[in-house]
Amino acid sequence: MSLPHAILTALLEKPSSGLELTRRFDKSIGFFWPATHQQIYRELGRLEASGHIRALQPSGPVRGQKKEYEVLSEGRAELARWTAEGAAPRAVREPLLLRLRAAAVVGTDGLAAELQRHLTLHRAQLDDYLEIERHDFPVEAADGENRLQHAVLRAGIGLEAFWVQWLAETIEALPSDRP
Repeated sequence: MSLPHAILTALLEKPSSGLELTRRFDKSIGFFWPATHQQIYRELGRLEASGHIRALQPSGPVRGQKKEYEVLSEGRAELARWTAEGAAPRAVREPLLLRLRAAAVVGTDGLAAELQRHLTLHRAQLDDYLEIERHDFPVEAADGENRLQHAVLRAGIGLEAFWVQWLAETIEALPSDRP
């Protein structure tokens, strides 16, 4: 049940319309908690109905204007409660690992290409994260207000670096009788 909390977080950072939230998710929160625009709009309706957010009154004509949302005190309290709540680590559920385990039983035909595809994707994601870090978290601002946001990005960098290294090692470990 973290999508509502992700939305509350994003709205506390900046009141936004559903479309703006979707765009912001694609550039930040969506890296570790993806959501479609349908899910975001559906959740905005639920949060508004529960009294956690409200639509701001438009400053101009209503027709054609995007509905912009802000978090109410009840939403801030819910987010604070959820942030302090304990949760057990989640088990890894990665289909690629299951495919590798199955390949140990049925053979590795086609596995090298799939591992290489994943390696390419993880390298690209790592490069994206490193560029975000260079752009948004320069060394001279390391003690700034956004230390926790940077910590989240560093977690993404670490995970992608792990996958790149692990995939490269696993490709090397594949049986040599592959084409």
